Amino acid sequence: MRNMSLLAIAVLTTGLVAQAPQPAGQGSAAPLGTPGPNLPKGKAPEQGYVPAGWHPHAGSLLKYSVQIRFGEEPETMPEGMTFGRVSAVTTDAQNNVYVFKRDPKTDQIVVFDSQGTYLRSWGKGMFARPHGLRMDHEGNIWATDDGGHQVFKFTREGRLLQTLGTKGVPGSDATTFNRPTDLAWDSKGNLYVSDGYGNTRVVKFDKAGNYLTAWGTSGDRPGQFRVPHSIGVDSKDRVYVSDRENNRIQIFDANGKLLKLWDHLGCTQGLFITPKDEMWVLTHRNNSENITYDTLAGQLMKIDIESGKILGALESPGHMMTVAQTGDIYVASLTGNVFKWQPDPVWPRRAHEVLGR
Repeated sequence: MRNMSLLAIAVLTTGLVAQAPQPAGQGSAAPLGTPGPNLPKGKAPEQGYVPAGWHPHAGSLLKYSVQIRFGEEPETMPEGMTFGRVSAVTTDAQNNVYVFKRDPKTDQIVVFDSQGTYLRSWGKGMFARPHGLRMDHEGNIWATDDGGHQVFKFTREGRLLQTLGTKGVPGSDATTFNRPTDLAWDSKGNLYVSDGYGNTRVVKFDKAGNYLTAWGTSGDRPGQFRVPHSIGVDSKDRVYVSDRENNRIQIFDANGKLLKLWDHLGCTQGLFITPKDEMWVLTHRNNSENITYDTLAGQLMKIDIESGKILGALESPGHMMTVAQTGDIYVASLTGNVFKWQPDPVWPRRAHEVLGR
C-alpha cells in the first residue's frame, strides 16, 4: 500500500512539473495575442491570424487597443452617479472628455480628463432623451435632446448660452425640430442640425443661430432621408449626412445640393471628420442588423474622404464617436460604456496597460 502511495505522488509530481509555465522566451511563452510560431499564417498575416472561415478586415486592421470602461475604472465619479446608456461623447482642446449619458438620476453631461478622472458635470433633469454631443470651433459644447426636440449650447463649464427649439413641441418650421440627432459646423461657423427621427431633413443656421435653410424629405431617392442620424462637415464645407435607414452616406454642398452618395459602407450610426479631413464612421452591415443587434455588431472604419475607400477597420459596438487631438478615439456605446481606442505601438498587446497610459 505504501509503495502504491509513493507511486501516486510521483505521478502527480511529474504531471505538475510537466504543466508548469515555461520561463519567458522559451517554448509557448509568446505574449498573449500573438500568433504561435508554428501555426498557419492565414489569409492576411499582417492582420494576425485570419482563419479560413473569416474575412480579413476591410482596408487593413486598425492597430488600436481599447479601454472598455473609460470614466468608470477607476471609479472617480460622485457616489450614485452611473452612465446608463451612453449616447454621445466629445473632447475639447485640452483633451478633456465630455460624456452624454441617459441615466436621468444625476447630471447627464459628465466631464473627465483624458485618463478618465471625473472633473465636473451638469444637466440633471434637463434632457428628455440625450442624443448628440459636439464641440464647436470656439470650444463651446452643444447637445441635441431628441426627446425634447431641442438643441443646447453650453460653455465648457456648463453655463447655458443658447437654446434652439421649444421644449416638448415637435415641428418642422424654422423654429422647431422633431427629434434632432446631431450637429456640425462649416468654416464660416454656420450650424447644421440633422433632424432626425421625426423629421427627415438637415437644418442650417448662421453663427448667431438664425435660420437659413433646410433640405430633405422622407424617402429613399437621392437627396431624401430615412433617419438622418449623424452629420459632419469637411474643410471644403461639404456636408456628410448619415442616412441611416437607407444604408448610405449622402454628401451635399453647403446649400443642400447633392454631390455624392456612398452606399458601400452600410448603416452608419456615427461619423466624425477631423480638422485634417480624416474621416471615421461607426457602421453596421445594414439597418436590419443595426436595429436587431442594438448597435452591438458595429465596425469602426477609417475612410478616404475623397473616394470613400475603406482604409482600415476594427470591430466596435457604438452609437456616436469623436476623435481627440491626440488621435485617441472615443466611442459612446448604448451598452453603457465609453470605449477609448488608442493607437497601439505594441499591438497586439494592450498599450494602455503595457505603457501605463
